Amino acid sequence: MTTATTATESRAAGARLAHVDALRGFALLGILIVNIGYLASAYHGTGLEDPGFAAPRDNAVRWFVAVFFEAKFFLLFSFLFGYSFTLQLSSAERQGARFASRFLRRLAGLFTLGVLHAVLLFPGDILTTYAVLGLILTAARRLRPRTAVRAAVALFAVTAAAYAVLALCVHAAGGSGVDPAAAAGAERAAEALRGGPASVVAAHLEQLPDVLVLLVLFQAPAALAAFLLGLAAGRHQVLADIARHRGTLGRLQWTGFTLGLLGGAVYAHASLEHPGGAYQVLALGIDVVTAPLLAAAYAATVLRLARGRHGDRLIASLAPAGRMTLTNYLTQSLVCALLFTGYGAALVGDVSPPGVLAIALLLFTAQAVASHWWLRRYRYGPLEWLLRAWTTLTRPPLRRGEAGPR
Repeated sequence: MTTATTATESRAAGARLAHVDALRGFALLGILIVNIGYLASAYHGTGLEDPGFAAPRDNAVRWFVAVFFEAKFFLLFSFLFGYSFTLQLSSAERQGARFASRFLRRLAGLFTLGVLHAVLLFPGDILTTYAVLGLILTAARRLRPRTAVRAAVALFAVTAAAYAVLALCVHAAGGSGVDPAAAAGAERAAEALRGGPASVVAAHLEQLPDVLVLLVLFQAPAALAAFLLGLAAGRHQVLADIARHRGTLGRLQWTGFTLGLLGGAVYAHASLEHPGGAYQVLALGIDVVTAPLLAAAYAATVLRLARGRHGDRLIASLAPAGRMTLTNYLTQSLVCALLFTGYGAALVGDVSPPGVLAIALLLFTAQAVASHWWLRRYRYGPLEWLLRAWTTLTRPPLRRGEAGPR
């Protein structure tokens, strides 16, 4: 499908939106750039700099990732999850399928993959969160679009307000600075991650309670809000005809880049320069409100470029990876685990932030090329096919030209 695809063709049954696949591929790149930092250094996220990498270029990369990437791309991915949910619902209704039972099986499959991912490869898994929040999305599937948008805005506002209240409490209690034991904990975690498979799994299990707190307090409410925005957008099929919304996309860019980058700068300054105190907690609340605006600006930019002069080239570069997001997301963690833990090279703590960023870009480029090669021969990515088979309880055709389900 090219950028010249009409809205009518895009809405045809079974048709894919190539620019949406490109947007999903772009989101996948952003998620990799964030996640690889946690996989490459046990200090990442503790509020402490890795003592081995304190050069100006290392700090510049940390600032770059914090301002432009952290807490932004999972929102974009969550929005697309909610949008795709409406497409799956429409497909099930056209085929007369029982949507609820099929989608529940899909969520169960995602949850199972997520648990394995969190324990074996990366505790910061998002699939389990999506599976649990997907239950709420299923229950809310008949919400009117306007109601879904209002609920999303309320979720962002309440979460931000909760952080503001928490910041006041931390300030009143005199809390400031990072726990002195954090450095020792990071060193212990790094040593465990350099050990054998059993040591790596044990380190992941030890990290999971802290990750769970982060998910419940920060990521889950924001992801659910983005789900609801995607649900509303899907109901109106706003991504089916980008030309109709060019003015809206332009406004999203101006607002998102202005307020979103300002909020990202505050978040980065608090996280990197003043971690552990009321200021950082308040900055998290600010980021809850401004990160969605920056994510929307990114989405608007990609969509406008996809409809522009070089749109075909952009889509060809990003869309194949976006059609295989599940396979690529888990493969990213597998490759990083082989690089940074005792499963393989055990390089955790040995690669500088610029080197880590370079690895992320090289890995995504390789995935984009591999996805293009794979999809010329097969209809789905390997894990997409497996999840589809479990969801439908059929054997979907995998190879191009293969007959229908059997």
